[in-house]
Amino acid sequence: MAFYIDAGKDGSSGEIAYLLKKCILHCPKRWTEIVFLCIGSDRVTGDCLGPYIGHLLTPHETGHIFVYGTLSSPVHALNLEKISSLIKKFHPHALVIAIDASLGQKKHLGYVTIGNGALYPGAGVQKNLPPVGDIHITGIVNTAGLMEHLTLQTTRLSTVVALADVIAGGILKILPAEADLSASDPHSEHSHSALLHAHA
Repeated sequence: MAFYIDAGKDGSSGEIAYLLKKCILHCPKRWTEIVFLCIGSDRVTGDCLGPYIGHLLTPHETGHIFVYGTLSSPVHALNLEKISSLIKKFHPHALVIAIDASLGQKKHLGYVTIGNGALYPGAGVQKNLPPVGDIHITGIVNTAGLMEHLTLQTTRLSTVVALADVIAGGILKILPAEADLSASDPHSEHSHSALLHAHA
């Protein structure tokens, strides 16, 4: 089940933080660190949502929070499988939160979706890429329909930046400034709650 949030409404970043907490707490996976996998290309306006969010999150990386996919080092169709393999190798016990732009109905333009389960990157533009992530976040940057590639190329940068700012703002509300998950049993509910409520 995915939640829809109107990024244009006041308090939307707080709603994103609340729903992301909810998804993390309902994820059955045992984890000791979080990986944000931000997918997209900086060469296409509508597809740069993920890399821009990665750019905003990177300064907040810690020993337990990692970001893959930024404006300078994007994760896209050509290297997604390689990066996914690296994440599995170097972060075998990570909770992976996958972030990408998407196309949707006109009424949902400017909305954010959050849900448990994998993200299917490239599905909107008929790309056959492997599903990634334990939790997915998407920003609906434009309407689906014919000529999706052209739609992404002609998407307004202001739409993408506004969505990215709200999504990153919501994520940063739940990231601890200086939480050390190794201080307690990383598989316990206590350590997860400490992480999630550090900035509640």
